[in-house]
Amino acid sequence: MRRKKYNRLLDCSLNDCCMLRCCGMGDFRPRTVWLGHPEKREQRYPRNVINNQKYNFFTFLPGVLFNQFKYFFNLYFLLLACSQFVNELRLGALYTYWVPLGFVLIITIVREAVEEIRCFLRDKEVNSQIYSKLSTRGELLFSLEDYNQRVPADMIFLRTSERNGSCFLRTDQLDGETDWKLRLPVACTQRLPTAADLLQIRSYVYAEEPNIDIHNFIGTFTREDGDPPVNESLSIENTLWASTVIASGTVIGVVIYTGKELRSVMNTSNPRHKIGLFDLEVNCLTKILFGALVVVSLVMVALQHFAGRWYLQIFRFLLLFSNIVPISLRVNLDMGKMVFSWMIKKDSKIPGTVVRASTIPEQLGRISYLLTDKTGTLTQNEMVFRRLHLGTVAYGMDSMDEVQSHVFSAYTQPPHDVPASRAPATTKVRKTISSRVHEAVKAIALVHNVTPVYEANGVTDQAEAEQHYEDTCRVYQASSPDEVSLVQWTESVGLTLVGRDQSSMQLRTPSGQILNFTILQIFPFTYESKRMGIIVRDESTGEITFYMKGADVVMSGIVQYNDWLEEECGNMAREGLRVLVVAKKSLTEEQYQDFEARYVQAKLSVHDRSLKVATVIESLEMEMELLCLTGVEDQLQADVRPTLEILRNAGIKVWMLTGDKLETATCTAKNAHLVTRNQDIHVFRPVTTRSEAHLELNAFRRKHDCALVISGDSLEVCLKFYEYEFMELACQCPAVVCCRCAPTQKAQIVRLLQERTGKLTCAVGDGGNDVSMIQEADCGVGVEGKEGKQASLAADFSVTQFKHLGRLLMVHGRNSYKRSAALSQFVIHRSLCISTMQAVFSSVFYFASVPLYQGFLIIGYSTIYTMFPVFSLVLDKDVKSEVAMLYPELYKDLLKGRPLSFKTFLIWVLISIYQGSIIMYGALLLFESEFVHIVAISFTSLILTELLMVALTIQTWHWLMIVAELLSLACYIASLVFLHEFIDVYFIATLSFIWKVTVITLVSCLPLYILKYLRRRFSPPSYSKLTS
Repeated sequence: MRRKKYNRLLDCSLNDCCMLRCCGMGDFRPRTVWLGHPEKREQRYPRNVINNQKYNFFTFLPGVLFNQFKYFFNLYFLLLACSQFVNELRLGALYTYWVPLGFVLIITIVREAVEEIRCFLRDKEVNSQIYSKLSTRGELLFSLEDYNQRVPADMIFLRTSERNGSCFLRTDQLDGETDWKLRLPVACTQRLPTAADLLQIRSYVYAEEPNIDIHNFIGTFTREDGDPPVNESLSIENTLWASTVIASGTVIGVVIYTGKELRSVMNTSNPRHKIGLFDLEVNCLTKILFGALVVVSLVMVALQHFAGRWYLQIFRFLLLFSNIVPISLRVNLDMGKMVFSWMIKKDSKIPGTVVRASTIPEQLGRISYLLTDKTGTLTQNEMVFRRLHLGTVAYGMDSMDEVQSHVFSAYTQPPHDVPASRAPATTKVRKTISSRVHEAVKAIALVHNVTPVYEANGVTDQAEAEQHYEDTCRVYQASSPDEVSLVQWTESVGLTLVGRDQSSMQLRTPSGQILNFTILQIFPFTYESKRMGIIVRDESTGEITFYMKGADVVMSGIVQYNDWLEEECGNMAREGLRVLVVAKKSLTEEQYQDFEARYVQAKLSVHDRSLKVATVIESLEMEMELLCLTGVEDQLQADVRPTLEILRNAGIKVWMLTGDKLETATCTAKNAHLVTRNQDIHVFRPVTTRSEAHLELNAFRRKHDCALVISGDSLEVCLKFYEYEFMELACQCPAVVCCRCAPTQKAQIVRLLQERTGKLTCAVGDGGNDVSMIQEADCGVGVEGKEGKQASLAADFSVTQFKHLGRLLMVHGRNSYKRSAALSQFVIHRSLCISTMQAVFSSVFYFASVPLYQGFLIIGYSTIYTMFPVFSLVLDKDVKSEVAMLYPELYKDLLKGRPLSFKTFLIWVLISIYQGSIIMYGALLLFESEFVHIVAISFTSLILTELLMVALTIQTWHWLMIVAELLSLACYIASLVFLHEFIDVYFIATLSFIWKVTVITLVSCLPLYILKYLRRRFSPPSYSKLTS
């Protein structure tokens, strides 16, 4: 057995089918993979390397630069900088324009480089994993020997070292489900004496064309050198998909798909690039500033009466006033977002929160609609058995001891008459309650896909625990928590599942007797069928029984007529229980043999296999005996009720989108207080036609202030014929519950809310079925839960519990939005101030296109002199986080977008024009002889004004803010020594300079301080009433 780097081995050319696909000449096609046929080794595979990088070594720099300069404003600043190479347009030193642009680009390049390096290292780790290759002749037969080893390609499962002839997979990275999945090897290869015999047989695998369906597979395995040749059907149970993890035993498989053909790769869609509403608003303001820049430049040239080469003058003025559009705005906001994301991750009150989209934290501060999943998001996805209903009698948690005594008596007392199960079909024998309870418990203990797994516990080793069925070492593995809760319940009442393999199952009775059952067929649960079945033979009696359990909607048409099923299912669902109907049917040996022949034939068909198989199974699913109903409860997560109350008070409307049934969803909505006690609930009646939908919408229109409950089928009809009317009515509801919702419907609802209301949406979910909704929403939040990490990995933000959502929105969302608004407007104010001074200066000096400040002064102004104080605004907050959580009504103010609006923008523009004019006219009035004194007075006043304005804007001081203010002032004073080229060093040491600067600064800032005091005194903002 050789060890090779698997992914390097597959670095080869594509086969014909793949070449057609890659070249766009055709679709994927089925393929045949040969084993033991050296003469038929022509198949080739796509490269099986994972590459999540956006660039490579050669395309990185061109790619990053292209992505930066494809936006108008970055291109605009590049053209400005390049224009300085033209002598007629040059206004000063080249570095005046190139240094700020270079600073922005360097930060962007470094950020992209860090992301690319991280991505490269992650890919390298996966691509460098080593796997054992069995064959030396070209067949891709691989052995996965290590526990927790990831499957590298899509494979057919040929052989395992497990004694029970099966293995378990963890599929959380593929479908989001954390429960283990049972996989079975091909029967004829599992029976071979050793793994080496796989190389001696002549066989082939026929596999369907690659597709995105991870829950189904159609193929066949044919062994040609057998007598007669063996032909076996292959289904999803025989596959090992890439990105799943081996949870037990050694696995040997043959590769069928690699690279772009992998199920996991084909299911990976590129999520839409989310651009925040705040960014769009800032872009809009920047366009207004650009328009102002053009207008000011034209006015200046017009006042010169378009004399001489006026078109050159226009370009010079565009360069001169280019500060009107702040180049540092984008960098400041991006750095601010990184700080906000870091604060979210470091918040000890919401531990485990991860920010995966650091570009939209301020979106969290403006959410109007929250769309949430139910199971695992609002509830814990931890099932507890609550009810057993037999029609005439029901057992709750307080009467389970009666069930236990019935089970005990069934296995300890000798039977006095012929059991009902043995009686001929023509004879009706009325069963006792004890026998009915026993039959129900026995059925629940048999109809499932649960496997008991024994682990060493320090006292008993694994082999001994498995041999003696040690209770303390046993854990149950299944693909659903519902299944485990049912089996745990049968254990609690005396009938314990102690062993299971591919073909048999063992139950232990209360007396310790082991009941052996042969598993003849299993029909797994699917979302389409909504039921699962199993055919078993009791080894002690030889009886063959077909057990089935499923949802009431499908089981009601399968079981014999009864008058209580529908009513009791509704009653249990109203209590918030998840209901399953359990039934059975006894089969004779002849009936089973006839069924098996038809079933095997249907499974071997390649075309329409699923339809043919379903038809054969349905032939058994008639007139089944109804045994019982089971009810399990999914408990609410911690603090769901207070969190929903906070969201409601904050003005956020909550919609619950779930795949569960209507009664269960309605009960959970009431239980979680999604619907308050004094609110009516309008249950939208099932509709199938346009006229029915019209009548029901009219009935709904007459209701006021009531929550809406609607099923997915009715929703589809309404959206097809009355999309606008339905969304208009639904958006007026305080809460909406959509049940029986498909994943695509969830995403569709999010999209319609965005289009119809124009408001921001947030989607919360925990499973793979929530990913489309999460990616469609403006903010996607994934909850790490029982269903795995697929939702949290696809989300913009990941939390560990639903209750953390309250703090994420009320505190971090609110702060991020308010801080971003303050930061953006202050950066604009800083640029407009110096542009106003330039405009005044040019006007006084006969509209000359001469720069007021040159060289280092213009660069230093927006960097070392004012950058730290302005950026320290990201630490500002108006109220403490405890107050923000206590008064969620504060969040409601942000939904109107007041922190950044045309009104606030206009106020800051007027402040900038006032301060810039005062500083410039003051300097012109107070200077005496030297022009260089104007520069010294005005620039110093400008720096001091900016520092004072930051202090005026701050609402809650942080020690870093004080450090930033003092550091910037110290940097300016220290740099004066080196600025003798622009500033008279001797003049600034005189008393005349100091009083002139003081007067100008006071005149520019004092009125604003007075206005702020008067406003807080007579018209205080809502938050100021709570700060005390």
